[in-house]
Amino acid sequence: MTVLIEISNSDVVPSTRASELVQELHRITTELQTVDLTQCSDAELVDVAADTERAIARLTFAGDRQIVEIADRDLPHKTGHRSITQFMTHRLRVADPMRRTKQRHATATHLSPTGEPLEPEHPALAEALADGKINTSHIRAVLDVLDQIPHAVDHDVKIAAERQMAEIAVDHTPADITALGARLLAHLDPDGTLADDTDRKRRRKLSVNRQRADGTAKMSADLTPELLARITMLLAVWAKPGMNNPDDPESPHGSIENADPEMVEAAAARDDRSDAQRNHDAFNALLKAVFEDGLLGKSHRGLPIQVIVKADLNDLVREAGFATTATGTLIPIPDLIDMAADAQPWLAVFKDATAVPLYFGRGKRLATREQRLVSFARPDGEVCSTPDCGIAAAHVEMHHAQLDWGLGGLTDITDLAPACPKHNRMVGDQPGQFTTRMVREGPDEGRCVWRLNAEPGAPPNPERVNRRPDIPRRFIEHLEQVRTEIHGPDEASGDQSRLQLRQIIDLRNASDAEATLASIMLAAAYPRV
Repeated sequence: MTVLIEISNSDVVPSTRASELVQELHRITTELQTVDLTQCSDAELVDVAADTERAIARLTFAGDRQIVEIADRDLPHKTGHRSITQFMTHRLRVADPMRRTKQRHATATHLSPTGEPLEPEHPALAEALADGKINTSHIRAVLDVLDQIPHAVDHDVKIAAERQMAEIAVDHTPADITALGARLLAHLDPDGTLADDTDRKRRRKLSVNRQRADGTAKMSADLTPELLARITMLLAVWAKPGMNNPDDPESPHGSIENADPEMVEAAAARDDRSDAQRNHDAFNALLKAVFEDGLLGKSHRGLPIQVIVKADLNDLVREAGFATTATGTLIPIPDLIDMAADAQPWLAVFKDATAVPLYFGRGKRLATREQRLVSFARPDGEVCSTPDCGIAAAHVEMHHAQLDWGLGGLTDITDLAPACPKHNRMVGDQPGQFTTRMVREGPDEGRCVWRLNAEPGAPPNPERVNRRPDIPRRFIEHLEQVRTEIHGPDEASGDQSRLQLRQIIDLRNASDAEATLASIMLAAAYPRV
């Protein structure tokens, strides 16, 4: 049966298949808006909600395809609009046409001047969006990362990076994409040529806008990695719930490390501020303390806040790459070396290539500072160990993962795992709570696994590990695949790949420990056959 639609000039024309599908989509959407959801089981309701979000993403891909066709036909000018952007804003009611345009250029199929379809600029992203595995926010975060790769980088490296980021986007949040993208950029550019110290210093700024009518003002800043590391550490100890609350006369002031735990707990229960408001109040309290204590302008005094950083030994030797702070900030190795001139170094050694640290036992319930440092130094120890949680190590507690302290568990580093306060309190034996244990063997040895307790009669949920993506390994795999697609498989060679040392190590004045370390590294790089 042919369906007829009415157009603006009152003429009647046969509808196309595209119009029929859109009308059917509206009919289904209307029904979906009013369908009885109480008939769904818990699992089915979750699947329905997830599939709805997936459909929204797929519709965005379809909409971008339609906008490409509109632009190719020059319909914006034919309908009295000065540009495709204005057409999208006023006729299509697109909320952010500029971002949508950037997404369309990256993921949509366009036509060449001869009418041939061109592959999307980022085909892996396009495929993920078309399938509904990612949405516009994921794409925006990925493009922000890819835009930072310099044009001088080889084409195959760019393709591999795009595939890597598309893979990350499927399983992670936009915030995670930004953080993991920074790690990918650090891997692509360990020597810091993407943004050297001169570029970072040139871009640094902090601006305070004029006051608004209500007396408030907006502040914006581009921070160097060094300042960012210090600020995030400050917020970790001054902006905790209950701390420095100007609306609570009994709120403790200063650092949480110096506050009475019972007072902090009571104040936190009364604290209804947002994270951003707590950050604001922490800065205000800090500046108030600076003025009251006469610290302003005196460089020999300061706050007892330490920046805790972990770095790979190979990066330190090369003086290249990036280190990670306990708040999740990436710091270029040269900057770290400058910051660490007066610091106290710690060495954490792990079993083989696992997360099993040196044994460090303790006969008390609370973990020591040393145990916390070792926990942070573990692979993925910079975040909470609960799957899909990205709370930084500066905000976690040490969880008795193998056996609760009250049940006879030991405060040994091999039985402890980082857990944010929320997840630490969700451990228990009731449905909806978590059961945890430490892995004792296999590739995940030394890690904490979490299992969500199932409802009575339901099958058990799987055990999960909060494993962060192995950026270097996966990138190399993507790059090898891209090069195989472009150049074909490499011929078999009997030569073994060797570590390329990018810096000459001067051992003439080395200590015994440094000479031994260099000997071990050289033996690993050039094994005897």
